[in-house]
Amino acid sequence: MYEVEVKVPASHDAVRAALADAGAEPAGTVAQADTYFDAPHREFAETDEALRVRRVANAAESFERDPGENLGTAIDAVLDGEYRADGESRVTYKGPLLEAESKTREEFETSVASGAEMRDILDRLGFAPAATVRKLRETHHVDGFEVLLDAVEDVGEYVEVETEVETDADVEAAREDAYALLRELGLDPADQIRTSYLGLKLDGA
Repeated sequence: MYEVEVKVPASHDAVRAALADAGAEPAGTVAQADTYFDAPHREFAETDEALRVRRVANAAESFERDPGENLGTAIDAVLDGEYRADGESRVTYKGPLLEAESKTREEFETSVASGAEMRDILDRLGFAPAATVRKLRETHHVDGFEVLLDAVEDVGEYVEVETEVETDADVEAAREDAYALLRELGLDPADQIRTSYLGLKLDGA
């Protein structure tokens, strides 16, 4: 499976209005805490791979972020506080970027019963935690794509347009459709950033 993704920095308010005009279907807000791991046998920074354990919590229907509220406080309120509806943990491996025109990668992801136990397993195998990236993610569905409005702690606001395809032969068409959707939302594909949130956080540290 290949994840075709285009990510641009953008203020979310204008994008929400454009999504409504495009007939997008809102699919709720989650908080995510992604712990990334370094491997004992190769340098992921050099091979452009990623391994993470994600803790995710769905926000309760009553959750509405106060624009003046600290982002970290809002994330805490969903992950561990009064606005958490339910949650799960996932482990994800992402392969190297496949092209220069998008953030397309081969990806494998599965749910795990306990994120803490998964982290302990990785620790025993010599995988060391590198950093944790936390964000609020608001999802909308439109034209076969997920449009993700990400507010990332210590990094900023971004919009991702993504979908999955079965083979690498399908990547180019999906990418061009993602570009077209970005333009429909008033965004410019030329503004895309291929650096991961982890990379952006570490660059700003």
